[in-house]
Formats: sequence, C-alpha cells, structure tokens
Amino acid sequence: MVLSAALLIREHGAHATSVADVLAHSGAPRGSAYHYFPGGRAQLLREATGLAADFVATEIENADTALDAIDKLVGFYRQQLVDTDYRAGCPIVAVTVESDNRDNDVHQHAAQAFDRWTNALAQKILGDSADELALLSISAIEGAIALSRAQRDTRPLDAVHAQLRQVLATSQRPEPTTRKQ
Repeated sequence: MVLSAALLIREHGAHATSVADVLAHSGAPRGSAYHYFPGGRAQLLREATGLAADFVATEIENADTALDAIDKLVGFYRQQLVDTDYRAGCPIVAVTVESDNRDNDVHQHAAQAFDRWTNALAQKILGDSADELALLSISAIEGAIALSRAQRDTRPLDAVHAQLRQVLATSQRPEPTTRKQ
C-alpha cells in the first residue's frame, strides 16, 4: 500500500490520491488501510514519502562519487518520465507543493527528505562548497523534472544533467599542490 501510494502521488499528486485509490492500485482489502494506517491518510502520505525518500537517499549513499549519484538519479527519473508518458514526478515535491499549514507534519517530513538527500550528496562532493553544490544539484534536478513534465520532453532534465556533471567534475579536481624549491 505504501508503494502504491508513492506511485500514485508521483503521478497524480497528494490531494488527488485517496485511500480508495491506494487500495484499488495495491489490491489490498479495505480493512488493511484502517489496520496499518490508524493515523489515516496523513500517515499513509508520510510513509509513502518516507519510502520515496529512503529510495533516493540509498541511491545517493550507495554511489561511489557525486557524479555517479547524479547519473543514477537523473537516469532513474528520466526513465520514469518516459515510461509514464511524463506523468511521474517526485512524490516528495508533490506533497510539498500541495501541503498547507494544516499538513505541517507531512510538510516537515518532506523537508527532512530533501535535507537527507542534500546531506548525502554533500558527503560525496569535495571542497568547501560541497553543501551549496549538493543543494544546487538536488534543486536543479527537481526543477528539471517539473519542466520535463510540463514540456513532455526530457531536454530540461538532460540539460541540467550535463551542466551538473560539468560543475561537479570541476569541483572534484584536486587542488594543485605547489612545489617547494
């Protein structure tokens, strides 16, 4: 049910994803929702975003380098866009843009996901600007996914990918050492 919720949220948004939709998509019996999610829809949204957050964080953490992490993420999102005819975005973005002050817990959960991704990527980047480059990378990829969906074209994601690769490759070069004479 949690996976079904994440998949539905990434395509339809959080507001448009009902518990009934999740049950139908997952094939779970109706009683499962009440049994496993006593906190209702908000709990299901938190767990779905948690699943998505864990997936992306694990991809970043398991990458050997920042470039590998960017390549994995962009490759995954690119394939999802194409496979779903540009319907699939990021479930974390969906709950973020659709949450209001009443959904503060869901909103904070989404903010924690972005922080986790940014911190994991920053660990892979060398240099003093690692935090800023990680934030730039995550922000650019998420924005490019939105543009690609709107334009029904992967060019925005591909362009961001190419530019991030250049920026990150340049930042990963070791500082030249000066020779003592």
